[in-house]
Amino acid sequence: MSRPRAVVVGSGIGGLAAALRLAARGYAVRVLEALDRPGGRARVFRQDGFVFDAGPTVITAPVLFDELFARTGARREAYVEFVPVDPYYRVVFHDGATFDYVGDEERLLAQIRAFEPRDVDGYRRLVALVRRIYRAGYLGLGDRPFLRKRDMLPILPAMVRLRSYRSVYGLVRQYLRDERLRRLFSFESLLIGGHPFRVPSLYLLIHWLERAGGVWFARGGTGALVAAMVRRLEELGGELVLEAPVDAFEFGSRTIRAAVTADGRRWPADLVVANADPLFVYRHLVPPERRPGTPDRRLRRVRTSMGLFVLYFGTRRLDVELAHHTVWLGPRYRGLLDDLVVRHRLPPDDLSVYLHAPTRTDASLAPAGHDGFYVLAPVPNLRAGIDWACAAAPLAERLYDQLERTLLPGLRAARVTQRWLTPADFAAELRSVDGAAFGPEPLLRQSAAFRFPNRCPDISNLFFVGAGTHPGAGLPGVVLSARVLDRLLGPVPGLPPLVPLARLGPPA
Repeated sequence: MSRPRAVVVGSGIGGLAAALRLAARGYAVRVLEALDRPGGRARVFRQDGFVFDAGPTVITAPVLFDELFARTGARREAYVEFVPVDPYYRVVFHDGATFDYVGDEERLLAQIRAFEPRDVDGYRRLVALVRRIYRAGYLGLGDRPFLRKRDMLPILPAMVRLRSYRSVYGLVRQYLRDERLRRLFSFESLLIGGHPFRVPSLYLLIHWLERAGGVWFARGGTGALVAAMVRRLEELGGELVLEAPVDAFEFGSRTIRAAVTADGRRWPADLVVANADPLFVYRHLVPPERRPGTPDRRLRRVRTSMGLFVLYFGTRRLDVELAHHTVWLGPRYRGLLDDLVVRHRLPPDDLSVYLHAPTRTDASLAPAGHDGFYVLAPVPNLRAGIDWACAAAPLAERLYDQLERTLLPGLRAARVTQRWLTPADFAAELRSVDGAAFGPEPLLRQSAAFRFPNRCPDISNLFFVGAGTHPGAGLPGVVLSARVLDRLLGPVPGLPPLVPLARLGPPA
C-alpha cells in the first residue's frame, strides 16, 4: 500500500519540524519552499565571505529539538551542536549602566542588588509567580490543541489566579522598584513581537524558560540547524523543493486535493500543513466560500505585530569587548513602543536595538580577522505607510551612528559589507501580511484559543504550524506548533506516545 502524501507549504523551522514529525508517522513528505533556500525567517545570507543568519538566533528549550530528532530515531547532537551562551544577554542602558542577564541565581541577584537592594526580595517573589505561570502556560498549554474558543474555559480560573489579564510590564512593576530593572525583566516579550505594556503576563513564562533551560547558539549559526533538519528529512525519504511558491489549492468537498505552484505544477496531498502566515493563506489561497468558520470580518479584526528592520554588516575585527547578545535600551520605553505599535510612526530619536555578534562565539561565520553582526530595530509594520525604498538607507545610517556612539566605536571605518531587511521584504519574500515580523500581535485576545487554530475548522486536512498559530512566535513556539500537529493526528501504531512537556523540561 502506498504511503499517505503530505505537502508542507514553507520550510521555516515550524514547517521542517512538522515535516520531520510527518515523516516519522510514515507520510511521504514534500516541502514546497518559495525561496531559493530553506529556513524562511531562519534562512541564511552569504556575502563577501560572511555568513549572516537572517532571523532567529536565540535558541531556548533545546530539549524540544532533542525530542524532535528522537521522534525520528536520531540524536540531535549527531546533526548540529548547541553551544551555551553566557551571558544570555548583556543589557546596556542609556545612562551607561550594564546588566548581564545570566542563569546563575547568585550572579543575577548580586547585579539586582547593585541596582536596587530592595528589589532582590521583589525579584524572588516575582520569579516564584513566573514559575507558576510557566507551569500553567508552557507545561500545561504549550502543545495543547485549541480548536474552539470554549477550549479555554477549563483554564480561565488559573489564568485569573495568575493575573494573566495584566500586562507583562504591569505585573513586573508590582514587584520591582527600579525602572531599569522593570524594563530589563519585561523586554523579553519583544522577542515574540509583543509590546510589554500590551502583552498578557502569561508570556512571562519566557523568563523561566530561559532561566531554567539556558540560552544556546547553534554552531555554524541557526542556518546549521536548518541544514540539519533538512538533512534528517531527506534521510527519511522526504523532499525539499525550492523556488516553488504555492499559488493555489485544488479543493475537494471539504479537503485540499493538491497544492499548485506558480509554475503550474500540481502536488497531490492527503494532508496539507501551512507553515505560512494564516492571514495570507485565508486571504489568498482559501476562498471565502470554503471557510465559513473563518469569515473575512474576523480576518479584518486581526492585529498584526510590529515590523523589523534588520541591518547585517561585516567589519574588520573591532577591538571592543562584546557579548554574543546585547540589548541597548534607549531613554524612552513605553513612548517608543507606542510610537512603533500604536501610532505606527518611526520616531526621530534613538531606537532601542538588539545587536547580534555571533563571531564572538563562532569565528567561522566571517573571514579571518573579521567580525559579522546584525542589528535589529523594531519598526512599524506596513500599516504605517512608510516607503522603505526611501527610508531604509537613512535608517541604516542612524543605526550606524547610534552603534558607533554606544557599543562599536570605530565601526564605520572598519565596515566592509552590509545588507538589510525591511517590513517590505517580509511582505514580498515571506508573504507576511503587513510585513509583520511575528504574525498576529500576541495580545490576550490573540493567544491560545483566540489565535488561529492549528487545524482549519472548515477544511479537514489543512493544518497550520509556525508563528501565526498556537502557541506563537519564537523558536520554542514554532517547534511546539508541530507537536500540536502530532497530537491532532493521534497515535500511530509502532510510534511511542508523545512525552509530556513536564517530563522533557526544563523543570519548573
